[in-house]
Amino acid sequence: MKLAALQLMQQKASKIENLTTLENGSLPSSESKSEDPLGPEAGSEEEGSSASGLAKVKELAETIASDDGTADPRSREVIRNACKAVGSISSTAFDVRFNPDIFSPGVRFPESCQEEVRDQKQLLKDAAAFLLSCQIPGLVKDCTDHVVLPMDGATLSEVMRQRGINMRYLGKVLDLVLRSPARDQLDHIYKIGIGELITRSAKHIFKTYLQGVELSGLSAAISHFLNCFLSSYPNPVAHLPADELVSKKRNRKRRNRPPGAADNTAWAVMTPQELWKNICQEAKNYFDFSLECETVDQAVETYGLQKITLLREISLKTGIQILLKEYSFDSRHKPAFTEEDVLNIFPVVKHVNPKASDAFHFFQSGQAKVQQGFLKEGCELINEALNLFNNVYGAMHVEICACLRLLARLHYIMGDYAEALSNQQKAVLMSERVMGIEHPNTIQEYMHLALYCFASSQLSTALSLLYRARYLTLLVFGEDHPEMALLDNNIGLVLHGVMEYDLSLRFLENALAVSTKYHGHKSLKVALSHHLVARVYESKAEFRSALQHEKEGYTIYKTQLGEDHEKTKESSEYLKCLTQQAVALQRTMNEIYRNGSSANIPPLKFTAPSMASVLEQLNVINGILFIPLSQKDLENLKAEVARRHQLQEASKNRDKAEEPMATEPEPAGAPDDAAPQSQAAKDPPFPSLQG
Repeated sequence: MKLAALQLMQQKASKIENLTTLENGSLPSSESKSEDPLGPEAGSEEEGSSASGLAKVKELAETIASDDGTADPRSREVIRNACKAVGSISSTAFDVRFNPDIFSPGVRFPESCQEEVRDQKQLLKDAAAFLLSCQIPGLVKDCTDHVVLPMDGATLSEVMRQRGINMRYLGKVLDLVLRSPARDQLDHIYKIGIGELITRSAKHIFKTYLQGVELSGLSAAISHFLNCFLSSYPNPVAHLPADELVSKKRNRKRRNRPPGAADNTAWAVMTPQELWKNICQEAKNYFDFSLECETVDQAVETYGLQKITLLREISLKTGIQILLKEYSFDSRHKPAFTEEDVLNIFPVVKHVNPKASDAFHFFQSGQAKVQQGFLKEGCELINEALNLFNNVYGAMHVEICACLRLLARLHYIMGDYAEALSNQQKAVLMSERVMGIEHPNTIQEYMHLALYCFASSQLSTALSLLYRARYLTLLVFGEDHPEMALLDNNIGLVLHGVMEYDLSLRFLENALAVSTKYHGHKSLKVALSHHLVARVYESKAEFRSALQHEKEGYTIYKTQLGEDHEKTKESSEYLKCLTQQAVALQRTMNEIYRNGSSANIPPLKFTAPSMASVLEQLNVINGILFIPLSQKDLENLKAEVARRHQLQEASKNRDKAEEPMATEPEPAGAPDDAAPQSQAAKDPPFPSLQG
């Protein structure tokens, strides 16, 4: 809403500025555009001038609002007209507010407010147009560029709401995804959106469905609904409890119910065909999207959904708790759910999450320090934020989990693997308790913990954590997600480190296929995947395949980065090394063919990958880059640190000497514009600087 209001104010201010120029005798904006030879540059200048005009009008409005009434009445009139033009409820300040009930058919407004109602309707229409023209295309672009990576309906809803997009616009988002030129790269977004649309429509029907169910028949009604929704069994039959037998007295009660109240046993006659027909109608009426499916099997086949994923989504949205077991959704001989499978149902209520402002300020300041390279200062601020969050929220909260995650990452970068492991273990446990064991954020926590375990030489634990993260990803979404490429790369690298080459190759090749689909054939991520596959082929002594993959990676690096880039040079050197090894192997094979078993052959050297090289690759694919520094750079940094320390000591001594006579002593310490390199030397964040 804030973004929509800002856009509307800019447009209205631009119109006001054009009208003002017309009154002063200048040419209209359309004529000036047609005669202006600058073209697009002039358009950009006009946008800047409209924004500056808006700022001037706003400043003038605030000045008049704070005046004592002696200002020029004409100025007040200008501000009043400007506020009216942008839809402000105040005549002296820009205060734009939207009435969400303005189009509600059950809400009446007095005749005296017709003009305000008309303005409010137009304002809401403009806001909706802004969402359709700016916000939703921006969301689709962010998804195409992988700026955001939703994995389930909850994360997709969060991404939309962060941009001010209501979930009613989900159908519009899916329509735009279908028309997007990068449709294949948005396949995961489309699949998540379709699943969210189906489960939300089913949730609306489920609420009405439960209205006429008595408490004694609750488990039977819920299991019947789930069978109609997800089971392939064609004719599920609901088993009515003994106390729900129909009687004349119940019929009389039913007739006396208010309109809209459901029948106590009407739920028992629901069929899968009826339910899915209602879901399609609800999707069309509520989201303006046409579903092309009549049964759950058609939905799974058409949109590539998973029944277990739909079960998870509908359970989270309706509060249903079911028994943990393996459900046979595809059986056509018996229904998938029984009454015993429904354990409980919890209320699901909407709520807001207020932030602890002071703690959040410390957290943001710590993040800013970390991005500037001041790791120790950032770590101190994050610790302070963690203490404040604990005081405000208690022991368990999402924000505390984020603090622990960032602290673990900082300690890992600074080489304190034990502390990183301790903080990340707390973050994992907290995420499981607060967000759920299969939440996408919990999956991310497992991946971070696996990396720190590998760095601490806990290889089996790291592999188990990665396998669990992959299993949960399959449960939440499925195989075909961009995050699966990162997971498979991690698993493949760990397996490569323990010399499980064949299994490692399976995961790395799957990661290569997923990266190619979602990032394109010429992406740097694809080049890195080719390099990882080539390393495994080299360990297996299959140099022909290794050369083929490394050549693909070299071509991408050369095209995207140029021949002089460090990555291109590294790939070129690795190609030369592979070529030499392939030639040596071929000579050995030729010697064997010529001389048979009597050939005098030196043993071939196939070295296993070192843990340091595997950890380096794990850091790269997980976004942790260590800056290599030469010995000369280290000496320069040490000299800079010593110089800064001397300046600080001299400043402190000078302040102490001037303290009795100074009224406002200057703060001691280094200047604010100190170079990040000197600060990096002060707190050595990189454990592998010598490398």
